[in-house]
Amino acid sequence: MAVVVVESPAKAKTINGYLGKDFHVLASYGHVRDLPSKDGSVDPENGFAMEWEVDPKSAKHIRAIADALKEDDRLILATDPDREGEAISWHLLEALRKRRAVKKDTRVERVVFNAITKSAVGDAMTKPREIDMELVEAYLARRALDYLVGFTLSPILWRKLPGSRSAGRVQSVALRLIVDREMEIEAFRADEYWTVKALLATPEGAEFEARLTLLAGRKLDKLDLKSEADAKAAVAAIATEALKVLSVEAKPASRNPAAPFMTSTLQQEASRKLGMGPQETMRNAQRLYEAGYITYMRTDGIDMAPEAVMAARDAIKDRYGENYLPKSPRMYKNKAKNAQEAHECIRPTVMSRSPDRLSVEPEQRKLYDLIWKRAIASQMEAARFERTTVEIGDGAQKVGLRATGQVVLFDGFLKVYEEGRDEPVDEDDRRLPPIAKGAPLDQRGITPEQHFTQPPPRYTEATLVKRMEELGIGRPSTYASIIGTIQDREYVRREKGRLIPEDKGRLVTAFLANYFPKYVSYDFTAGLEEELDDVSGGRADWQEVLATFWKDFSAAVDQTSELRISEVLDKINEVLAPHLFPDPGDGTDPRLCPNCGKGRLFLKTARSGGAFIGCDAYPECRYTRPLGGDETAAELSGDGKLLGHDPDGLPVMLRTGRFGPYVQLGEEKEGEKPKRSSLPKGVAPGDVTLDLALGLLSLPRKVGTHPEDGEPIEAGLGRYGPYVKHGKTYASLEKGDDVLTVGMNRAMELIARKAARGAGRGAAQKPLRELGEHPDGGAVNVMDGRYGPYVKWEKVNATIPKETDPKEITLEQALELVEAKAATKGGRKKAAKKAPAKKAAPKKTAAKKAPAKKTAAKKSEEEKAAE
Repeated sequence: MAVVVVESPAKAKTINGYLGKDFHVLASYGHVRDLPSKDGSVDPENGFAMEWEVDPKSAKHIRAIADALKEDDRLILATDPDREGEAISWHLLEALRKRRAVKKDTRVERVVFNAITKSAVGDAMTKPREIDMELVEAYLARRALDYLVGFTLSPILWRKLPGSRSAGRVQSVALRLIVDREMEIEAFRADEYWTVKALLATPEGAEFEARLTLLAGRKLDKLDLKSEADAKAAVAAIATEALKVLSVEAKPASRNPAAPFMTSTLQQEASRKLGMGPQETMRNAQRLYEAGYITYMRTDGIDMAPEAVMAARDAIKDRYGENYLPKSPRMYKNKAKNAQEAHECIRPTVMSRSPDRLSVEPEQRKLYDLIWKRAIASQMEAARFERTTVEIGDGAQKVGLRATGQVVLFDGFLKVYEEGRDEPVDEDDRRLPPIAKGAPLDQRGITPEQHFTQPPPRYTEATLVKRMEELGIGRPSTYASIIGTIQDREYVRREKGRLIPEDKGRLVTAFLANYFPKYVSYDFTAGLEEELDDVSGGRADWQEVLATFWKDFSAAVDQTSELRISEVLDKINEVLAPHLFPDPGDGTDPRLCPNCGKGRLFLKTARSGGAFIGCDAYPECRYTRPLGGDETAAELSGDGKLLGHDPDGLPVMLRTGRFGPYVQLGEEKEGEKPKRSSLPKGVAPGDVTLDLALGLLSLPRKVGTHPEDGEPIEAGLGRYGPYVKHGKTYASLEKGDDVLTVGMNRAMELIARKAARGAGRGAAQKPLRELGEHPDGGAVNVMDGRYGPYVKWEKVNATIPKETDPKEITLEQALELVEAKAATKGGRKKAAKKAPAKKAAPKKTAAKKAPAKKTAAKKSEEEKAAE
């Protein structure tokens, strides 16, 4: 029997069903080793030697594989067919050799398949090979680079720019793209321009619209009509002329379908059409791949396997008829320079399997629908159009107008799929009436329209991926994590689908652009990616690439060692001045303090981290505001904003504190704190009125009396938001409920519903699944928790990994999770009984080291963000 290793249990389950009883399929659960989160894990002075550490969570999986190899002498490494998959196989083999689980006579083979189907897996098993060390070396180079950049730059940011989180080799360049675009938008000045349209009619009375293109014998450019006066003059010029048709030109046109998906285009289209972010897209694609529904989802390739092309053509013929089938198959050529990323396109494994035949989660079905339609459409006939252009004038070339129209003659691939667009495109697809050359035209109306030029749009996740791809920054396997990281670090926020840089992100970008300009350069980053691609292609030595990089990078780092925070802030003040201190346009100094009128505003850092704008006359003047220039927040600093007075004459203030904005009644007296209330979620400080403040300060309020026991029912605002209360039963208000106006009927409904579920945290909860009995006694169940499904045994609650389906988890898997969780808590009495006495000490030692591991994990998160 051969031991086959894949990454995930879902993939293992599918493949096990294909291979049968002669194979033992196990999961490694992803990467099994990584660089420890400490200095010295990569040694530039010793040929970039790396110190690897087995992930504690992976140890039991390696042990299981090692145990299986005691009975079998054949190891088949069947991890994903890309650089990361090759690295997992290499790490696993190295870890097994270290345990002496792989012996001299153990047969080690590497197999790859692009789809998890019976035929693809079976075919791969007949074509084993050795581990591709060129791919492994490309992985080692990238991992070392990301470690060196993350572990070197991030501490510099922490010391020189308080409040910063991390920097990374590609992460920081992606952030710069967003910041640069925002600065373009802020620097943009709109220009006014006008257009003129005329409603015209043929001799038969058929109306159509035409736009002015020629005036006083001169062709008009977009901005030529600069004012309303120019537009009115143009209207008058048209009105005085007798117009006729000068020419009618009808041209056939066609549009070919887009190529099937690769990783970047799938992420872009899923964002446009489904609103899925890159990370969510890849999560759903991973599940579809592991279930055998689609081919491998991390690829730069757009070519389709010949058998898949023929299957797509058969599906098109059956569903839509021969008219929709081109005479010969469409061939798409890969553009990727790096062959290891250029696997086959992303497509359904069975081209005739339509989305309605899938039994999957709704989000996965939507993504499959997109992939299926794109793949089918890519092999369909072109769409055919007729585009008509009508030129209109007075014959003397004083004025000229143009009407355009488009008619779809054959929809072709558009019957199934049309590629989305990031920005709206003016495309005149109106049908024009029959128009004859030389025909006189009647003027039914002339309309001038005012317009303003628009700034470049902010990036969406889709357009950012597209731009990174155009610049050669990042690779298919990294786009999603890069965009996720800069949002997780709070450098960027997503608002209405657009990516907007936070002030923290601007500061980091300004720092890096001034002190490490080369390493946030688009060209340098793209060039380094090409060098790494050369390593994977065997055209460059990985250690030489690292040595060249490290020589210059370490020198740049040394130059910042003597920098003082004040110097850094002065430089950023200068660079970000247009954003931090925008010109009011009235000739006054934008940096003059609006509070004292004497001091000047500067960028400052807070003791707790972060930065703000403050007056240099501190402590005499305590004016502060956020970097973004929020005047409401500025007004709340210091003594706050006076909203008015209550009926007793006490002042009602709106202020901001360490936990955010709040309202306060009266002033603080010695030994007596004034009444305060935080603002409910969703209420902006600028929207707080005196009436709202008084209502909040009156909480908790009595809603009424319970009809059964006469006890009061109250509404209040607590730590977890607004609530209604009866006795010891608290029920949270739901969306649409107002804590200040909620009435008895609604309060009774919420309280009754909460009482039926159980009054407190200790109330019995029905399990999602009952798995069976623990060997030491007690039920093992799958529960639905606040943060997702988990396994529960007595007082041990173990989170179920994302890659594991709670509907399919077995009792054996659940017991492993419970055991691992119990170990992290220092061991339970019952768990200790089960373990031999000799093993108790290592468990205890591991528990003592837990705090250090927690710290290391945090560092690792910063450093792993580097790619």
